[in-house]
Amino acid sequence: MSDISLIETALIDEKIQKVIRQTDYNEDTAREKLSEHGFDEVETIKAYLGIKKKEVQVIKSVNQEIYKQLRYKLNSSINDYNIRVEKNSVKKNI
Repeated sequence: MSDISLIETALIDEKIQKVIRQTDYNEDTAREKLSEHGFDEVETIKAYLGIKKKEVQVIKSVNQEIYKQLRYKLNSSINDYNIRVEKNSVKKNI
């Protein structure tokens, strides 16, 4: 089955005007770029500015998330410890 979407002509004109205000596209180019991005003016402007979608990292299991959080906590703890030890050694040398 094909997806059919209906967009009002007035809404398309509003979206074209938004894109024109935020970019240096003319009306024809704005209409073309909007159609490329599914008539989403925000995505069209982001594409013009070179902003890419952030890829969401999917956790495959609960265990992976648990171990990820444990690694993060242990790394931050060891970094804090190393900073404290370094400060104490500097104070002793003075």
